[in-house]
Amino acid sequence: MDPEDRSSAPVAPGRTPVTVPFRSLSEDLPGAGWAKVFWSGWPGWSKWLGDRAGGSADLDRALRALRRFMPELVPVWERLALVTGADARAARFLTFWSPPRYIVHCSQAVVVDADGPALIRNYDLDPAFNEGFLFRTAWLGRPVMGMVDGLSGLADGVNSSGLAVSLAFGGRPDVGPGFGVPLIMRYLLEVCRDTADAIEAVRRLPCHMSYNLTLIDRDGRHGTVMLAPDRPAIVTAARHATNHQLGVEWPKHGRDSRTLEREAFLAEAVAGGRADATTLRRRFLAPPLHSRRYGEGFGTIYTALYRPAAGSVEIAWPGIEPIRQRLDAFASGVRRITFTDSRDPREVVPEGHGLPGATEERNPTP
Repeated sequence: MDPEDRSSAPVAPGRTPVTVPFRSLSEDLPGAGWAKVFWSGWPGWSKWLGDRAGGSADLDRALRALRRFMPELVPVWERLALVTGADARAARFLTFWSPPRYIVHCSQAVVVDADGPALIRNYDLDPAFNEGFLFRTAWLGRPVMGMVDGLSGLADGVNSSGLAVSLAFGGRPDVGPGFGVPLIMRYLLEVCRDTADAIEAVRRLPCHMSYNLTLIDRDGRHGTVMLAPDRPAIVTAARHATNHQLGVEWPKHGRDSRTLEREAFLAEAVAGGRADATTLRRRFLAPPLHSRRYGEGFGTIYTALYRPAAGSVEIAWPGIEPIRQRLDAFASGVRRITFTDSRDPREVVPEGHGLPGATEERNPTP
C-alpha cells in the first residue's frame, strides 16, 4: 500500500494481471484460521507501515485507547497478539489506533424489497492490496461474517443479530487521533444488535480519517453515518454513499474517484424506494459504479450483497458465478479471480473443476 495515498499513486498501464485468491474461512476464536489471514497479509501491511509504528510507548497509548473506547475487544486483541507470536509491532498494528492514511473507494446502498432488507456495495482499490478473505467468526460469541480489511478489521459484513454495514472513504485528507475504520467496522458487528445500537456506538468512537458507514438491519432500519477526525459524527437517513460527505472537500480526489457521478447515479437508482436488490446489483456490476481502472487504484475488487435477515452474502463479479455464504451454513473454499487493466475480472478455475464453484479447503494452516 502507498502509505500516503494509495488512491492517487498511478501504476503503469499494461502491467501483469493480478490474480487474487478469495478464501472463505470459518473459525469461532482466533487460531489457525486467523493465523492464515495474518501471515498472508502481514508482510504487505508491515511494508506499508514502514517506520511509522513501533516502540512500546506507542503500543501503550494504543492499548489505553482500545481499553477506553472498545473494552470488549481487549481480550480478542490479546488472543490475536498471541497467535502472531506476541510481536510488538504487529500487536501495535492490531489496535489500529492512529494508523497512516488509509483510503479506499466504494459505492454502497441499501434497499428493502420483497425478500427483505439488503445492503449492496462495491469495494474499489488496486487488487494487489486486497486481502481476499471472507471470514466467519464468533470472537465475542455473536457470529459475524465479512470481508477482511486490516487483518482483524472488516470492510463490510453482517452479524447474526441482523445488522449489516459497509464503509466508504469520505473524501477528506484530514487525519487525527482515532481508530482505523476497519476496526470500527469489526467492533460494530461484534457488539451491536441493530442500526440504532450501531449509531449510538459509533458516535463515541474516534475515527482517524473521514469515512461513510451505511447500515441496515433485519427490520429495514437504515442510515448513513459520516465520520471525521475533526467534527462530530453526522447521522443521516441516506440510503447510499460514495466518496464525499457534505460536498467535495478534496477536489483532486473527487475528480479522480468520480464520486459525484457515482452518487448521482445511485441517488436515481434508489429514489422512491423503487429498486429491488437484484436490479440494483446489476447496476453495481456495470459502469459507472463498476470500475476497471485497476492500475490507477480505482478498480472494483468485488460487489457484495448482504441480506441481514437471512444472514447471507453474495460476493460477485461481472459474468462470474457469485460466492454465496450464510452465517448458519458456511463452507470453506477458495475462488481465484484475475484482474487486468481495462477489462472485466475473470475466474481462474483449477484443473478438474469444470464448474465455477468454491473449491474445498480443509484444516487451514498458516
